[in-house]
Amino acid sequence: MIGLISATAAGASARDRLATAWPDRTRVYDGPVREAVERAFAECDQLVCFLATGATVRLLAPLLADKSTDPGVVCVDEAGRYAVSLLGGHGGGANSLATEVGSTLCATPVITTATDATGIPGLDTLGLPFEGAVATVTRAMLDEAPVTLRADTVWPLPPLPPNVTAGVAGGVPTPPARPGGDDPTGPAADAAAEPSPRPADATTAPRRPLDGPTAHAPQGVPTPSAPGAVRPGAAVLVSDRVVPLGPADVVLRPPSLVVGVGASRGAGVDEVYGLVVDVLRDAGLSALSVGELATVDAKADERGIVGAAAELGVPVRTYPAGVLASVDVPNPSDAPLAAVGTPSVAEAAALAAAGRGGELLVPKRKSSPHGRPAMATCAVVRRAPRGRLAVVGLGPGARDLVTPRAVAELRRASVLVGLDQYVDQIRDLLRPGTRVIESGLGREEERARTAVAEARAGHAVALIGSGDAGVYAMASPALAEAADDIEVVGVPGVTAALAAAAILGAPLGHDHVSISLSDLHTPWEVIERRVRAAAEADIVVTFYNPRSRGRDWQLPKALALLAEHRTGTTPVGVVRNASRPDGTSHLTTLARIDPTTVDMMTVVTVGNTATREIAGRMVTPRGYRWQSEGAR
Repeated sequence: MIGLISATAAGASARDRLATAWPDRTRVYDGPVREAVERAFAECDQLVCFLATGATVRLLAPLLADKSTDPGVVCVDEAGRYAVSLLGGHGGGANSLATEVGSTLCATPVITTATDATGIPGLDTLGLPFEGAVATVTRAMLDEAPVTLRADTVWPLPPLPPNVTAGVAGGVPTPPARPGGDDPTGPAADAAAEPSPRPADATTAPRRPLDGPTAHAPQGVPTPSAPGAVRPGAAVLVSDRVVPLGPADVVLRPPSLVVGVGASRGAGVDEVYGLVVDVLRDAGLSALSVGELATVDAKADERGIVGAAAELGVPVRTYPAGVLASVDVPNPSDAPLAAVGTPSVAEAAALAAAGRGGELLVPKRKSSPHGRPAMATCAVVRRAPRGRLAVVGLGPGARDLVTPRAVAELRRASVLVGLDQYVDQIRDLLRPGTRVIESGLGREEERARTAVAEARAGHAVALIGSGDAGVYAMASPALAEAADDIEVVGVPGVTAALAAAAILGAPLGHDHVSISLSDLHTPWEVIERRVRAAAEADIVVTFYNPRSRGRDWQLPKALALLAEHRTGTTPVGVVRNASRPDGTSHLTTLARIDPTTVDMMTVVTVGNTATREIAGRMVTPRGYRWQSEGAR
């Protein structure tokens, strides 16, 4: 909840505008300002104070406790010109809140956090749990001091600045094996004795909310280092293992672990949760890297399992018994087969949830309560890292038509793949350290394969295209190459057809279709059949790729096909470089259009039999009954 506090009539006016815009997210605190701030600070996750920053600082000072728990605070001035992130920019979400407030109130967000100001991703904003000296490592990154990135494997992180480099022998140091370990090469070999300095200890880390961080992280392919290697300077570690941390180390916890859990009816939360914690500790694994618990459908509402997941702050995924029965496991048992219809719950569920490439780190282990039979089992599987491919539509060319979501994905990507002229349009939006792979026209297949290969290598990749990437653009060839071993995200963009329609008026007010006249990938016979079908169905048609220097007869032929079913006075809109500074547009008719004025940067929209030119605009009626009645 966001608490809203104001002291004057002007502040109250802006406060009420925000409350009206966000009715489910905000709560207005009336009364004396000091009391209102104190109540909101105690009750809310974030505050927006319509007060001077100095006054707000004085009111907040006695209330501050810890940056990890204090709410984020944004100040808005009396005139509503600025939204200042004052407290808890990252941890309290004040930076993003200031941006939202600014967008809603038409105010300028003011964010002074060093990482945001310089375009460097904050280590505490990556969406991954973290432990260690965040401030020290961040300072090193900002000061361009050497920072070493070491990881067990590659996770799709955002780009890190050039001074963050993979170590020559880059891996996370392996703690010494525990004395008396049974298998020096097994999971217990990674468990650390109490080291100095103290390791990041999963079992004492704060619990996460159920909708806790998700995996999105980036760059470089670090290689393993020698066990216990000394790390000079600052280091960023990416690991699910409990590792010793130095005074200038941060460890990021990827959601790489799946814990499979089985439980008898009535098993308690303490028994299930205690077993999971014990197993992770003994294997030297961090609870902050547990992404989910997995079990059989029949145990979806088992109190002990649901409660353990809540304690860990992770969801529960369930599978039908038949699915689990088909998973090959090392330790099948007759007991679960008789009880729930599968010879394995813990191992099978963990392997199923981890997916392709999952590695069984801890085989099935039973709880060990005193004086009674065990009622819980668990197993731990490490899932193979999945890279991330965002297919991003940049819109028709105007910067203000690039969506905020597209900008966010560009800044999240550590690798950008695109046509050179499109890369030039958005190069200034990329974070420092982004690796750019660009190529020219005609190399679409190469770009699609490169983007997928980079994602398969574990990176966060953005593959860009103009308009909407799914419309005559890069999404189709990329997704044809991609399998289920990578995450794929589509980011819609404003298409050329939509941008042109907005310029022309409302030509797409009823059913419409887009048809590319390029026969480079589609035989003309197929294109002609589609144009005929649209003509006979009386559908508004937008032609993409209408004419080029070496392909000049297709547009006249397509227009002739439409003319067989529409009059010569049918409106036609011709728009070149829609939304760009050098864009042009004009209205003509089916009988008067001059195909020689059209090129590959043009879209041609042909109306249906109801389309009209009204006040210089192209309008296709929607067919509302009230419009028909008004016309009569």
